Amino acid sequence: MSVTAARGFTASGVSAGIKESGAPDLALVVNHGPSRAAAAVFTSNRVQAAPVRWSRRVIEDGTLAAVVLNSGGANACTGPAGEDDARVMAECTARALDVAADGVAVCSTGLIGVRLPMDRVTAGIDTAAAALSEDGGEPAAIAIKTTDSVHKTAVVSGPGWTVGGMAKGAGMLAPGLATMLVVLTTDADVSAPLLDATLREAVRTTFDRVDSDGCMSTNDTVLLLASGASGVRPDPAEFARAVHGVCLDLALRLIADAEGASKEIEVRVVGAASEPDAVTVGRSVARNNLLKCALHGEDPNWGRVLSAIGTTSAVFDPDRLDVSINGVRVCRDGAAGEPRDEVDLSGRAVTITVDLRSGDASATIWTNDLTAAYVHENSAYSS
Repeated sequence: MSVTAARGFTASGVSAGIKESGAPDLALVVNHGPSRAAAAVFTSNRVQAAPVRWSRRVIEDGTLAAVVLNSGGANACTGPAGEDDARVMAECTARALDVAADGVAVCSTGLIGVRLPMDRVTAGIDTAAAALSEDGGEPAAIAIKTTDSVHKTAVVSGPGWTVGGMAKGAGMLAPGLATMLVVLTTDADVSAPLLDATLREAVRTTFDRVDSDGCMSTNDTVLLLASGASGVRPDPAEFARAVHGVCLDLALRLIADAEGASKEIEVRVVGAASEPDAVTVGRSVARNNLLKCALHGEDPNWGRVLSAIGTTSAVFDPDRLDVSINGVRVCRDGAAGEPRDEVDLSGRAVTITVDLRSGDASATIWTNDLTAAYVHENSAYSS
């Protein structure tokens, strides 16, 4: 049930006519309390969409009553008029729900530089408000899709409380989140400061380590809302594990649905002198287009892994590097290891393990291969 798995929440997803196809394109998620604690993480792109700017302001007090989301238009780079449109979306939602506008977050996704058809958006908000339901999580997740081939939801339950979530995203997946919108909900009784700390740590090791194509969006938003409806105050560490679990589940679903992907690639870096070193090396490997093309062609070209490692400032000795691909150590001590023809790349799952042999730190980055379908998707998108 996604965002309505936790008690105290309703949701809906409707067709407002923003998309020419007539597909669902507007969603609401409402927190009915008794608590309305909330936290958020946004894109680190310096070019930020109007909904991001609005939501940054309203989340400052650590509370949210609702979230309105649309697909079919990013409302990014639309100038002062776009800023007004984001505000109007919040105000219209507030009127429909009888809440304050500064308690409504706004999220948009789609093509940059095009204004939303606000007459359709505002009418859609009224329709979505009338359709709110405890079973509305799935329609909401469907309504926020853009190039996604499937909608994405996840749920983790604790003792007497639940964390649920929905996400959209299938491209521009890179640090600073992604071209993603994520709404997480919980009925646990958790304060806003704890929500904030928990969400930031979960995002740091999940969404922020999904790196599909090295591109960063203008609209990335991850929200966590707590209703407190269970009346249970969870152990902070147990709650953190649940939030991390939902974020990781959704992040891996994003990679699995990456535009045109035929391989889901996990880059594990071990033996690093520090976690930042491990992350830096993992990102360099994950962003190497030559390697991504090779893996699409089922070629375990470990030389491209080493060349990617060598572009970083991480601590390592080039003559002590080890690389394994799907369990076969194809590179040992910076030179050829086991025969590369022993590597099976026939399936979707690819695991690359890089051992820097310089310390005890590690990190994992998730990416995908580079295909002709990706090029087609992104060359035809705006048309």
